[in-house]
Amino acid sequence: MSQSSEFRFTFLSHDHNIELSSAHLTAEDMGLPSDIAIECKLQTLRGGKQQGSKLITLTVGDKVLRVIPTRAMAILDASRSELRYGWDSPVTEVVHPSFINQEASGGLGWLDGFNEMLVRCGYQWAGHPGEDNGDMLTLHGRIQNTPADEVVLTVEQYPPYRVTLSGRVDEKRFKFTNFEVLTELSLTPDEPYIHIQDTLTNLSNYDNTYQAIYHNNFGAPLLEEGATLHVAATQISPFNVYAVNGVHEWDKLSAPTKNFDEMVFNVLPIADEEGMSHALMKNAAGDAAIEVSWAQDTLPVLTLWKNTDTIEQGYVVGIEPGTSFAYNRKHQWNLGLVPTIKGKASKVFKIRFGLLTDSESINASVTKINTLQLTPMLVSNNPLVDL
Repeated sequence: MSQSSEFRFTFLSHDHNIELSSAHLTAEDMGLPSDIAIECKLQTLRGGKQQGSKLITLTVGDKVLRVIPTRAMAILDASRSELRYGWDSPVTEVVHPSFINQEASGGLGWLDGFNEMLVRCGYQWAGHPGEDNGDMLTLHGRIQNTPADEVVLTVEQYPPYRVTLSGRVDEKRFKFTNFEVLTELSLTPDEPYIHIQDTLTNLSNYDNTYQAIYHNNFGAPLLEEGATLHVAATQISPFNVYAVNGVHEWDKLSAPTKNFDEMVFNVLPIADEEGMSHALMKNAAGDAAIEVSWAQDTLPVLTLWKNTDTIEQGYVVGIEPGTSFAYNRKHQWNLGLVPTIKGKASKVFKIRFGLLTDSESINASVTKINTLQLTPMLVSNNPLVDL
């Protein structure tokens, strides 16, 4: 157990072990050749609701990531060759969890800090707020508003010079939950991929239920009129009655539209021979895209969230693999989407982001997805739950 409340950030390599409170590390500082494009900056933010928030800016090759250790190691945004992956929320600050009241507005207070590309939802519960078995569950669980501890940057000293940023996030409550999440983000200078591997461990002696949704969010410039979604699935259905109106055009994306209420779709994805499922969002020209891939054994379902409202309101689409859909937990018991983790056991969640910036790689991703669709996808008009 940590004996200090101070944030701890350590850089590790074969001959370096440096504990940092604030830093700007270059390749040479890390013991690498000076021509290797790797650097890391750690900032403590000041002013407004971001007072005390930590922000790590990691440059690896032509990719730049901004990671928030004070918000469960969320990815604020990423870029590759100046193409930004992320979105513009009305929430413009990196809000410190101390300013979040998740119980506010009937359990919607989580939204007061929502602006990241990668948001972890869970792990005791995830989904919409509401009561389940006598418990008031706030929106998308507690983990996102929990600071990480033991944040470590590890850089391999030989090609391909893999960079790994890891952290530990605890979700614990006496008599209820004793979860530990070890997060790991890794990438290399020469690949267009960001790899996420999270290990959830139930430190309790007793079995417990859990839920997880990886709320991955993307806006302009990828999102625009004529942009499209691609996923192989056995079935897609509307989240609610409102989404019935758009389920047959689930793959088409529109320009910012005033008074567009969010449309959400439940997807049963198909995995490839390696157990990975894939979804792609590409721009209208087909020369920029985000590919989201995930291990289906622990994240068996996919939520597609279309929120193509005005720019000022938050013009964004979510590609969200999870153990569960976005319904309140009370609706998911009968769907078999409230899994159990045994005492002292672990579950591993794997996500990969492909930052694709050329038509050749994008076409290859679309072909890969289309190849998995051996039979036509069932497009249902019926929501899984009667809300």
